[in-house]
Amino acid sequence: MCGIYGMVSFRGRLRLPDALDAMGHALRHRGPDDHLLVIEPDVALGTERLRITDIRPEGAQPFTDPSSRVWLSCNGAIYNAGELRRRYSTYPFRSNSDVETLLPLYLELGAKGFAEVDGMYAVAVWDGRKRQLVLARDRAGEKPLFYAQSDGEVWFASEVQALLEHPELDRALSHHALSDYLRLGYVREPRTMFRAIHKVEAGTTLAITEQGQDRKRYWEPENITVEPMEVGAAELQLEQLLVKSVRKQTQADVPVGVFTSGGVDSALLASIAAEAMPRGALRTFAVGFPEASFDERSHAARLADLVGSRHFEVAANGQSLTEALDHVTEHVAEPIADPAILPTFLLARAAREHVGAVLSGEGADELFGGYPTYLGHAMAPRFNRLPRPIRSALASLADFLPLSQSKVPLEFLLKRFVAHADKDVLGRHIAWFGTGLPADVSADSPASREPAWVGSELDPLRQAMLFDYRTYLPDNLLAKVDRATMLASLEARSPYLDREVTAFGLALDPCLKIRGLKTKWLLKKVAEKRLPRSVVHRRKRGLSVPIGAWINEGLRAEVDRLLSPERLRAATVVNAGALGRLLFEHRSGQANHARALWAVVVLERWRERWANV
Repeated sequence: MCGIYGMVSFRGRLRLPDALDAMGHALRHRGPDDHLLVIEPDVALGTERLRITDIRPEGAQPFTDPSSRVWLSCNGAIYNAGELRRRYSTYPFRSNSDVETLLPLYLELGAKGFAEVDGMYAVAVWDGRKRQLVLARDRAGEKPLFYAQSDGEVWFASEVQALLEHPELDRALSHHALSDYLRLGYVREPRTMFRAIHKVEAGTTLAITEQGQDRKRYWEPENITVEPMEVGAAELQLEQLLVKSVRKQTQADVPVGVFTSGGVDSALLASIAAEAMPRGALRTFAVGFPEASFDERSHAARLADLVGSRHFEVAANGQSLTEALDHVTEHVAEPIADPAILPTFLLARAAREHVGAVLSGEGADELFGGYPTYLGHAMAPRFNRLPRPIRSALASLADFLPLSQSKVPLEFLLKRFVAHADKDVLGRHIAWFGTGLPADVSADSPASREPAWVGSELDPLRQAMLFDYRTYLPDNLLAKVDRATMLASLEARSPYLDREVTAFGLALDPCLKIRGLKTKWLLKKVAEKRLPRSVVHRRKRGLSVPIGAWINEGLRAEVDRLLSPERLRAATVVNAGALGRLLFEHRSGQANHARALWAVVVLERWRERWANV
């Protein structure tokens, strides 16, 4: 795991090579163990290294081929490195690093070779033979990579703040990205909040030469065909694939742990990991809150007893969450509206004292049908067939439900459902899953188009899950986990996003994911073989923060400062009057606008620190 960065000039010498030191320093939290910068007059590659596999000096990056004309830096973990090492047994490897195995693969196949990689990675290759820079990311987008181009130069880095160290970078905002953020709570690739900075898209290679760009997508999840499977066969295959994935991802030259909540996703990973690792070696980590409906420590502790792990807990209270908010704002140059980034950072910081890498449950919901919104899609056609007077009565009934500040309030779910059930699939999905900010809050932002790859001919559940896999997962969940864990110099791995597990999940019939009112039906059948039903069938909660109460209480003064009408009118980013109405309704108990208000709080904090507008 590392932070990678560099510059390439296609028109002579690099104009500002002195900026490289600042770029590396901005990424040092990703790799505090080694710093190596290879620099020539027209090209530079740098790596800030976190030692996970082959912790010797020989494992330092960048790696070069025997001719010293091809250089490679990679952030991530390559799970089929052993297979690649055997395939290229005559190659003169200098290390036991998993990353070095990518070099002979590239030398043989070029950029298309990355389609054969099993792992999480963001890679940069400078091919001096072709004067070509190749950037690539893993299928799901677990590892980040950003780039900018200006006047014949390309700059790239693992995080946005490293690129902002370049004095020539234009910091103008992207209004399309702002529209994405205000609607979804994240920015969809390839955009970022800065017009000049782009994300390399997940599952994509990007070859850049003086003549231009050659972008190729090697992973097309929307093209995977649903394969009918008998339940018993599907259950057996999924279990085998998960066991294989966890065994691969617990291999490291440092201790490995598991983030747990007591929910089924992390519980299943912990159960398999406990079998894959030496007895007593597994460490599990959980976060707790003072508020009872958010606190899952007792469930996580029970799981630790079941699997025999050494268990550690961290408290997320008002003070620690405020400290986390300050730290994330200061060091992450992307607005991420998911409040779970704060307890994830606290958890990662505590875990780093005991392990070098952790397993996390990202991907299970998108691949196997875990979100309540998927139940909404299953029920929406029936609801829409009801006579209009009945639907209106149910909507009125939902309005009379008392407000709750609990973790997953029923009134919130029901109000969202009845208000948007009559929309098309993506329209209602975004309304249910987005920030909830009304259109008049961002009236001046351009409309954001839905991606063409979500076809209306697909089953509604497949459309929603594919949208989440291609957008919410890489641009929100994985970004959140990567930035939070790397701020603590901790590697996070996601076994559900293994290449084979992912292909299996995408090809699985939706009826094996959602059955009746049960989510993750097949995954839970697998988990029932290993865990008590009380663990497997607990109501989904997820890692979250009591932001509704926090906005009204502990963070009240900061919210008032950030969302003051004078400040918002001066910025002209959001509609001050419309936002003031939301804050009043929330504070007076008329409505729960926690998610919507939090998105703007994060945006304003980010804008104040990074945007200079």
